[in-house]
Amino acid sequence: MASALQLIEASLDLRPETPRTGTTDARIRRTTTALAALTRIGWRIGKPAIVIAAFLALWEAAPRLGLVDEVFLPPFSSVVQAGLELIRNGQLWEHVSTSVTRSLIGFSLALIMAIPLGVAIAWYRPVAEFLSPVLELFRNTAALALLPVFILILGIGETSKIALVVYAGFFPILLNTISGVRTVDPLLVKSAVSLGFSSIRLFQKVILPAAVPSIFTGIRMAASGSILVLIAAEMFGARSGLGYLITAAQQNFQIPDMYAGIVAIALVGLAYNGVLVAIERRLSRWRTH
Repeated sequence: MASALQLIEASLDLRPETPRTGTTDARIRRTTTALAALTRIGWRIGKPAIVIAAFLALWEAAPRLGLVDEVFLPPFSSVVQAGLELIRNGQLWEHVSTSVTRSLIGFSLALIMAIPLGVAIAWYRPVAEFLSPVLELFRNTAALALLPVFILILGIGETSKIALVVYAGFFPILLNTISGVRTVDPLLVKSAVSLGFSSIRLFQKVILPAAVPSIFTGIRMAASGSILVLIAAEMFGARSGLGYLITAAQQNFQIPDMYAGIVAIALVGLAYNGVLVAIERRLSRWRTH
């Protein structure tokens, strides 16, 4: 009788459910946590993509629906076609590489000069008292206002454009370096000194790592500002570069080419910012430990 009852329960799966073990509960919790994390990451990535897609869709639809004149704002698809044509004939790469080379040279020179000077001003009071009046004067002078001066002194070639990029990138890096060094926790400095750190080791192991976030804020500001200043400089007296491409396309009424150059500038700026953010995260990993 018992065996017959067991056979019926087995066939109908009427046996009482066994309670879940702690291992099963832990596995479910881990799975739920992982799914929640993936959802957050997906939304974090997807939200900007949705906004950009909506903007591009509006750009495509507005001229086609007659909301704006297609002559002055061509559909985004026409801009993409113009950009692809510029890539095929090699013009876009030539202008992009020229602008990137100029900006990298100028930005690197600004970086090399601004960080050591910022550390010196922040750490040594006599240096700050000596240089502050001159720096205050020049940091409030717009870079583009000095473009005629740079062209007059350095000529219309590469030197004046690179010098303008150096000037535009120098002050954001300098000021944020000064701020970062001055706001280092004094307790960290006292602890390092009590451990017998030399001045060089103190800067290497304490001051600069603690000032990295502030310095990189200035670096990112300088990168974006340098590109904008360079593009403006290339619109006057240049025969290559993205600024020249935009101006030449506008003068020849090649409006899709003009917008393709503007999109290229935006992509270059995004690439710069992405690289700098990655470097900053790598240099600031110690803060997460």
